[in-house]
Amino acid sequence: MTVNGEHAGRRLLLLHAHPDDESILTGGTIAHYLAAGVDVRVLTFTLGEEGEVIGERWARLVAEQADQLGGLRVGELSAALAALTPAGTAELAPRFLGGAGRWRDSGMAGTASAQHRRALAAADADELTEALVAEIVDFDPQVIVTYDADGGYGHPDHKRVHEISHRAIPAAARRLGHGCKVYEVITAAGPLTQGLAAIEHVPDGWRRPAEGELPSTPDAKIDAAVDVVEVLAAKVAALVAHATQVTVAPSHTEFALSNNIIQPICRVEHFSRIAPPRSGRRETDLFEGVE
Repeated sequence: MTVNGEHAGRRLLLLHAHPDDESILTGGTIAHYLAAGVDVRVLTFTLGEEGEVIGERWARLVAEQADQLGGLRVGELSAALAALTPAGTAELAPRFLGGAGRWRDSGMAGTASAQHRRALAAADADELTEALVAEIVDFDPQVIVTYDADGGYGHPDHKRVHEISHRAIPAAARRLGHGCKVYEVITAAGPLTQGLAAIEHVPDGWRRPAEGELPSTPDAKIDAAVDVVEVLAAKVAALVAHATQVTVAPSHTEFALSNNIIQPICRVEHFSRIAPPRSGRRETDLFEGVE
């Protein structure tokens, strides 16, 4: 795919909690807008140190053993962003809030890792906010993508990204003298159900989710739907790059995390708009109305 100049001069900032979130939730959107000539930044809040590991090769890198997983996941993120970048253009490079390793993956709620001195969930809100404000002011994006209040599935770090972004975005707008469009990425219930129903083969060792087991958001909250079919191969390659966290099915149409629950690789990515206020009309371009 060749880059076009349709969106030249436009800037998109995506906020994510851990390496792999960007590819699972917005990989197609990243590839789509890079191909359109948009200046894209992916800002990740932690290295994902508390993640589980798929397979035996890197199993001892987990937090309770060597505690080296975060460094490996930086490499996976770099490879994933490279896969999302169109050929012939400079590879999209990772950026981390406060610099790589400043804040740490908190792990799931109630775990000991949430008490780590660098855990994102327990970090000073003012310090986090100021760091994010500085990133936004430096980049001055017309569009920002963040998480909803539950962070998609309740992970403390995802919820923290939501909280801090909702503090930082208005503060950055005051410094810049103008606001921007703000979206929350969501997994829409209807498309998820349709994608699961379309799965014909479940790889050995995987299983289908129980009713309601995969978190989703009602379709009524969809404000934007970005078709990523043309860049689907790039999204799949990005998922493959996150090998410690994601397994892609031989079909390249499904994936599973360490729980081995099959999920469809979405051909359309969905968003709920929080600024400007919702219009009631579904967009197909996050930059719609941006001059």
